[in-house]
Amino acid sequence: MAREDAVIVNALVRQALVSAEEVMGENGLNTVLRTSGLERFIGNFPPDDLNPAIKTSDYARLNEAIEEFYGRGGRGMLRRIGKASFQYAVREQAALLGLAGAALKLLPTKQRIKFILNATVNALKKSNPQVEAWVEEVDNTLAYCDASCAICHGRQSTNAICHLYIGSIGEAVHWATGQEFRILETMCTAKGDPHCRFEVRELDK
Repeated sequence: MAREDAVIVNALVRQALVSAEEVMGENGLNTVLRTSGLERFIGNFPPDDLNPAIKTSDYARLNEAIEEFYGRGGRGMLRRIGKASFQYAVREQAALLGLAGAALKLLPTKQRIKFILNATVNALKKSNPQVEAWVEEVDNTLAYCDASCAICHGRQSTNAICHLYIGSIGEAVHWATGQEFRILETMCTAKGDPHCRFEVRELDK
């Protein structure tokens, strides 16, 4: 069943566009915006506020257009944009993420991962009450889950497609721990799963 076309906040879309421009360059981003029918954002990024003003389907279309534009390299490009997106959030939206003064160095690695995943969930819920996201632990493995994923809204695929999310979560975990972890999307709503699920695994697993 198709989900309702919800709205997402300006800040989240601005974050994605600024990060995409950083990774793809202005010309690359502008080409993608034209081909995806999102020309209104060319040189006109949304303001950095929590006003829910942009359709989820627009955000999904942006992700799809980037993947198509770069072909086989699209996944890697989206992951790089996801990494840049988290870095932007730390720079510009640290208060929303609840990172100010966080004494992470005192915590074990697993607690640091849990902290940053929950901080991401809480920030998304603060910015948009329609978000359905949570953190779970199964068989000693932490996972970030989202049943309202904007990336795959209205899209269908035989493979998991939330590459920007993978990059963003990977960078968040790296920021919190100083270590590299593998982020594996084991469920995706575009595949017909009830929610998207991202497991945080050690690199050799």
